[in-house]
Amino acid sequence: MDQMLFGLPVWALVIAFAITVVAGFVKGAIGFALPLILIATLPSVMPAQTALAALIMPVLATNLHQSLRQGWGPAVASARRFWRIVAMTILGILISAPFVVVLPQQAMFLLLGVAVLLFALLQLSGWTPDIPARWRGITEIALGLVGGLYGGISGIWGPPSIVYLLAIKVDKTEMVRVMSVIFTIGAIVLTAAHLRSGVLNAQTIPLSLAMLVPAGLGLWLGYKAHDRMDAVRFRRWTLILLVLTALNLLRRGLVG
Repeated sequence: MDQMLFGLPVWALVIAFAITVVAGFVKGAIGFALPLILIATLPSVMPAQTALAALIMPVLATNLHQSLRQGWGPAVASARRFWRIVAMTILGILISAPFVVVLPQQAMFLLLGVAVLLFALLQLSGWTPDIPARWRGITEIALGLVGGLYGGISGIWGPPSIVYLLAIKVDKTEMVRVMSVIFTIGAIVLTAAHLRSGVLNAQTIPLSLAMLVPAGLGLWLGYKAHDRMDAVRFRRWTLILLVLTALNLLRRGLVG
């Protein structure tokens, strides 16, 4: 019989920790993708709802640390600048989180995956979108809501916001900070929502807390890579990660 720890076989926990170090590294280097990697891989070694619970504390902690890396002032300024995305992300998570155990997800995976894939491929081909200033407010509202609705049922609300920040050409340092502020506020709401939904409970909270260790190690290593990366490489790797994210969304939409 396999030895159990945090309700999982030790071998499964070791694999989960190793995956989380990698996910933390990518998060530190590029600014996102920790939950994308975890939600795509952890269900192979644990139940899907346990995987969702496991990623919640690492997502909250890594985003909080990353959003405050330059201090409170810049973090608050970023939150104010993109308050529409923040507010609508919160609203979307609150709306969809209670339905995590019953809402069919395939259609949302497919719709979001197609949109993100097309955008990333067009950007990699050299196409550069131009969003006029008069349309940015409504665009932020729409993309924030879409991301929040998706995040409440999957733990991932980043792709729409990332697409927007790339489109308006936010510089590397501010982009990571803005993403992390948005993700932190969303993660707080997600944590509260899943305490209510029962996904986070007496059995899964210790596992989620334990995942902070590998996530923190990966984040520290990722910071070192980020600080050496120029703006062109940062943008290229961000787009490549978006392509991989979109392909995974399409896989989940098609396979279930």
